[in-house]
Amino acid sequence: MSQPLTATRPTTAGISLSPLRQPPPLCTFLFIIVLIVATFYTLHHPDATPPLLFSRNTHNSLTLRRLFLSSASNATISSYLRALTRHPHLAGTKPSLDTLSYVTNHFQSLGLDTRLAEYEALLSYPAHISLAARFSNNTTVEFDLNDVTADDDVVRPYHAYSPSGSAQGSVVFVNHGEERDYRALELIGVSVRGCVVLARKGESLGRGGIVKIAEAKGALGVLIYAENDGGGFGGVERGTVMRGIGDPVSPGWPGVVGGEKLSLEDGEVTKRFPKIPSLPLSLRNAEIILASLGGARAPVEWRNSGRVGSGQRVGSGQTVVNMTLQGELKMKKVHNVVATIRGSEEPDRYVILGNHRDAWTYGAVDPNSGTSALLDIGRRFSVLLKSGWRPRRTILLCSWDAEEFGMIGSTEWVEENVLNLGASAVAYLNVDCAVQGSGFFAGATPQLDGLLLEALKLVQDPDDVALTVEDTFKSQNNIIERLSRVDSDFSGFLHHAGIPSIDMYYGADYPVYHTAFDSYDWMIRNADPLFHRHVAMAGVWGLLGIILADEPVIPFDYISYAEQLQAHRDALRKLLLGKASVDPLSMAIQKFSLVAKEAADEAKMLKEQAYSKNDAAAAGRRRELNDRMMLAERGFLDSQGIKGKEWFKHLVYGPAAEPESKLGFFPGIADAIAINSSEGMIQHEIWRVARAIQKASRALKGGFT
Repeated sequence: MSQPLTATRPTTAGISLSPLRQPPPLCTFLFIIVLIVATFYTLHHPDATPPLLFSRNTHNSLTLRRLFLSSASNATISSYLRALTRHPHLAGTKPSLDTLSYVTNHFQSLGLDTRLAEYEALLSYPAHISLAARFSNNTTVEFDLNDVTADDDVVRPYHAYSPSGSAQGSVVFVNHGEERDYRALELIGVSVRGCVVLARKGESLGRGGIVKIAEAKGALGVLIYAENDGGGFGGVERGTVMRGIGDPVSPGWPGVVGGEKLSLEDGEVTKRFPKIPSLPLSLRNAEIILASLGGARAPVEWRNSGRVGSGQRVGSGQTVVNMTLQGELKMKKVHNVVATIRGSEEPDRYVILGNHRDAWTYGAVDPNSGTSALLDIGRRFSVLLKSGWRPRRTILLCSWDAEEFGMIGSTEWVEENVLNLGASAVAYLNVDCAVQGSGFFAGATPQLDGLLLEALKLVQDPDDVALTVEDTFKSQNNIIERLSRVDSDFSGFLHHAGIPSIDMYYGADYPVYHTAFDSYDWMIRNADPLFHRHVAMAGVWGLLGIILADEPVIPFDYISYAEQLQAHRDALRKLLLGKASVDPLSMAIQKFSLVAKEAADEAKMLKEQAYSKNDAAAAGRRRELNDRMMLAERGFLDSQGIKGKEWFKHLVYGPAAEPESKLGFFPGIADAIAINSSEGMIQHEIWRVARAIQKASRALKGGFT
């Protein structure tokens, strides 16, 4: 079992924060000495750079990491979260400017070079919402659509970008609203054409996908509820139903202030929005409607699943609803905050840490548990800077805006900087909800798997002082997911720009998601009373940033990537059942594996040389290898993108356009299989992926053919 390097956690007013473990005495002594020396030097040489107390060797790298972890403070993180969540701060509203100022002032107070990247984007807000029902006995009810006991300054539950309008029709229950659910209804003779559908949100299809399928089936409107009931509080889940990500009126280019904006009538804009209205419902209101339905019994596979009982009916004809939504589309300023720690040796190479700060309501979990961790990483980095440390490469700490509307802030920034990112970004490290509950979870591109596990070994588990995060991760989860999903700010970096990425969080999910009860009080009563999990997440996140910024040879493992590609090919072969040949993939992956092994051997040799001699020739060879490893991920991009979702360029990890796609990788191939394309079309998509892997191989090997 690896020994963690975390330190004590002090107390804060109003909450008792007990220490987990005292730091090693030598580490504490060194930390005090370093701070005294740095402070003395700064007082007598205010305009000079502090002396470099950390030379580039393995011993001092370990000391640096110990110092970073020993400066952890759950009390400080708690104070950040309390300040950020005093008021709801939906993007584009006045309270969101308060959180903008808070984050900006924090980074500036640490002496970090802090800048704003400002954009204009089309955001969506509710003006009027109503829902009434008439039951078979001719009684009627006007539903209260708010969260139970929600404050007046919390935005009413709604679906952003749902079109304004009314829909009246019989209710049909469609389970999760997936294609297979509609097929099951057809088998029992139930159609949704001309009806309003009621769907319970599942795991495989987002609210936008639910609405898109219902629209295609001829429904007039959609009601969506979540079965978790806001943790028993009567919460209602808000969210967006826009298709794609980024500002809808500047698709494919940055929505800079004064830049080109398409009209709302432009086809490129209208295709991003549903044609039928939708509303979120509380579980309580949904159950009233469900209990009133007559008609056929629900298909067998739906029964006794979640809260759907064996006697559940699906409608239609017994209950009629009238739903009305009047929304407002407004151009709003969107503000990203970017704090820069300039690298000492390779300032033109960038390691990027990012989190969004806008929230549907108070945002204690989503996203400000991550924001508070990012602010504390900035504070700890400033301690290291005052001690004389400078990262080898430049570190960016980014606070994104308007993520909840469709990753707008980060997407516009990626679009504005896509060429520079492609040339110089080492990796993007994303944390959205730092703490939702217990258990560490992560997704990553495969070359980062080993580095992530190494970082987990260094951090003490927040729930068991005798273990590291790696110990509990391997015993409880031990799966690093792949990032084909589109649900946080890593999407633009990976799927559009081809930047190696990690996404991390504590807790699989949480019951107050996007409701008015996602508050500081809920956090301290349920998810992380002592903020130990916040400290652990900040420790892992910050260490990843330090290692990627400081290691002479970037710690990417493309052998791991090759093994993952082989596993994907094997899974695809089983799904195809001989309908098409995977031989092009096999040949491309075989070549990639050989190049990955060569790169690993070269990296091992150059890393050893980095700590034994520091001549210019060796530095040049390291730089050249690092660039090849950095650029290899870009090889998986295709300029034509994924058919039906052309903005998404990554052919290995990216979102499938078809909801029925059965693979979490190779999205173009998965789509072709899902829509029963011809063998030739499936084979073409296989060749596209093979060519992308070949490009990645050439980038990793370097040189020309």
